Amino acid sequence: MANEAYRAVFLRVHPTGKMVLSLTTESEGNEAEYARLVADELGVPALDVKVVPADTDRFGEGHGFNVSPSGGTPAAIAATAEKIRAKAQLLAGVALATEPENLEWSNGAWIHGDGGDPTQVKTIEDIALYAHGTGALPPGVEGGLDAQTVYRD
Repeated sequence: MANEAYRAVFLRVHPTGKMVLSLTTESEGNEAEYARLVADELGVPALDVKVVPADTDRFGEGHGFNVSPSGGTPAAIAATAEKIRAKAQLLAGVALATEPENLEWSNGAWIHGDGGDPTQVKTIEDIALYAHGTGALPPGVEGGLDAQTVYRD
């Protein structure tokens, strides 16, 4: 049964731009690698990503998740970071008064135009603050900047 249970990762970007990556799986010594993966995906320093294995504060105890380490964790982390980036693109479009598809992702920021105008650039940190209440949200979009991926190997 345990090998058939799901695992999960949850990534929260705080208004400061600092991040917490929560895992249902127990530590396997890859926390630095997981922080680097998030950092590479979202263009932030790896030191800004705290990894919490077996995060019972996030997922609870006796939750039914598989807690054994998993080779599928890196792919789940990448998928979760992609969800964050997609929401950030949507919010950056609103913040920059343009359609999200007009933005380009580069070095941890959404850019409108050629990037030469700093007022047309929104970093993940900018969007995290915006998502937590400093800007208008599109209809149907919740505040905050977080995402979860539930997976099974």
